Amino acid sequence: MLTDLEIAQWRLNNQHIAHQIFKTPEEVVNYMGAVQAQDYAGAKWAIGLRMQKSGDAMIDKAMADGRIIRTHVLRPTWHFISPADARWMIDMTAPRINAFNASWYRKLQLDSSVFNKANDALAKALEGGKQLNRTEVMNALNHAGIKTDDLRFIHLLMRAELDKVVCSGGREGKQFTYALFDDRVPMAAPLSRDESLAALAGRYFNSRGPATLKDFAWWGGITLSDARIGVEASKNELISIVENGHEFWMAGEPPVAVAKSSGAYLLPAFDEFAVAYADRTAIVRPKYLEQAKHVIFDPSIVVNGQVVGTWTRTLKKQGVEVALNLFGKISQAQQQRAEAAAARYRKFIG
Repeated sequence: MLTDLEIAQWRLNNQHIAHQIFKTPEEVVNYMGAVQAQDYAGAKWAIGLRMQKSGDAMIDKAMADGRIIRTHVLRPTWHFISPADARWMIDMTAPRINAFNASWYRKLQLDSSVFNKANDALAKALEGGKQLNRTEVMNALNHAGIKTDDLRFIHLLMRAELDKVVCSGGREGKQFTYALFDDRVPMAAPLSRDESLAALAGRYFNSRGPATLKDFAWWGGITLSDARIGVEASKNELISIVENGHEFWMAGEPPVAVAKSSGAYLLPAFDEFAVAYADRTAIVRPKYLEQAKHVIFDPSIVVNGQVVGTWTRTLKKQGVEVALNLFGKISQAQQQRAEAAAARYRKFIG
């Protein structure tokens, strides 16, 4: 049996927020499987806070070098993933994302002939190892006679990612670029759907347990039936724990005692500590549930495994200013730890 607080503490440790062991961005991404990354600055910090020593520029360089890539996968949003996982992960989740986007495809008059034409134009424009920014990609599509007005451009690019034609290149100043998928991602033997579900389940519960089937289905953008298939295939590597009638799964041996963390951490918006679960009540004190109702979208202050406030950053010429917005009172020792967490973020930004 585990309490909500113990579940939160285990997640904090298993996500290596409280226990940093990784030395490179690619080690973090490979362990996590996928890190939500539509907020690029926040996603870089999500990687950095899980590393022993990190800096903002380190994550930029890892993406520029192709050691991590940023593309649409799992749910219809960007994630950082490992190039080694990109093929099977996209193959597994692209059909559901395309089904989710189907109504937009119809509204925007995007069909298979348009997508094929756009993909061919992008492949030609990017051949020879080129990396193009969004304006250059748009121009290439327009030159091929493909309209990119309204939301068409966004959906054309997303579809090209899901079709494994393009993925992220390095940044060009502050602009994102696109590169050919095959230039950045190694060839690999395809996995069956069941093999992919087993691989995803193993990665998820190892890095984010304890979590439920519903949590896994939400995070992976898969059905509950598929989530069960993944867990069933991974049962030899997982244990289950019951709390308030809910079955939680996690990797490893049954814990003798929960590894508690008394530290304080500043988490970015969309951090996996919140976004990886369908039910997030375990990480918020009951008295703060109303204040923390946007815990996915707000950068969070976590103390002793619980969300106790939000934080904001303001970039200035002389550095970055971090403001802490606490939901209620915390002890002086906890306040000092929160200030230390803010100092760690300022050091990461440089």
